[in-house]
Amino acid sequence: MLDFRTETFLTVCQTMNFTAAAKQLNITQPAVSQHIHFLEEQYNTSLFIYRNKQLFLTRSGEILRKHLLTMKNDEKAIMEELKSSYYGIESLSIGVTMTIGEYAIVDKLAGFLIRHPEINVHLHYGNTSQLLNLLDNGQICMAIVEGNYPKENYSHKKYSTEDYIAVCAASHNFMIDQPHSINDLVCERLLLREDGSGTRNILEQSLIARGLRISDFIHYTEVENMHTIIGLLKKDCGISFLYKIAVKNELQSGVLKEIPLNDFKMQHDFDIIWEKHSIYTEKYLSICEEFI
Repeated sequence: MLDFRTETFLTVCQTMNFTAAAKQLNITQPAVSQHIHFLEEQYNTSLFIYRNKQLFLTRSGEILRKHLLTMKNDEKAIMEELKSSYYGIESLSIGVTMTIGEYAIVDKLAGFLIRHPEINVHLHYGNTSQLLNLLDNGQICMAIVEGNYPKENYSHKKYSTEDYIAVCAASHNFMIDQPHSINDLVCERLLLREDGSGTRNILEQSLIARGLRISDFIHYTEVENMHTIIGLLKKDCGISFLYKIAVKNELQSGVLKEIPLNDFKMQHDFDIIWEKHSIYTEKYLSICEEFI
């Protein structure tokens, strides 16, 4: 059981302000300072440092934050496990991005549910950024993400490798006849996901590698739902960059087509991730094997 001092430390890490942490914890600011001082003496290191009147974690503070947060979330999981053991029913909370949840997990999830009637699965949807936040806060125990993330902060296992392509309506007429590169597409209307989306993040990184940005596209439409983007593509409202698995049926039926580009051939991994050093790592690895 984590004590009140570690709770104070994690709250300061969240707010990066002693006064705000004190208010959130309903204690005095001197009490917050005392708790942090106690931990610094206990671990014989500085946890925070002020630079230009702004509070920052030291390297030691960041290490402690990661471990204590994992311990706190493991403690939540232990309490859930103890509560569910009375009924013999286990709970498993998994986060998935929109693309993965709608196009890449249904068959594997169905197989898992059939094999494990004793497990109640809670499936949470969100973009990559939102899922990382849920994982860090212990609201989910695992996530399957499509975007880039700080791999050094999480345990991870590859779920699948997917093609990432440029797409448009089969009947689309380009502004420039037969585009051969991404630069040929900047005059087209770009349909893209919102900030924080893994699909968008992959596009942004790909554009930067080629000296471009989303703002280089004269027209773009930002949409927070993959189904809507695909619907707009089918109605010839623009072009998009997305995972091939999301438009597999539309490509096969000839409603949409891939835009062949000489400078854009890409694949990206979908990863299953969970908290690093979690006491449940062996269990999560076992679950991974059933989904891969």
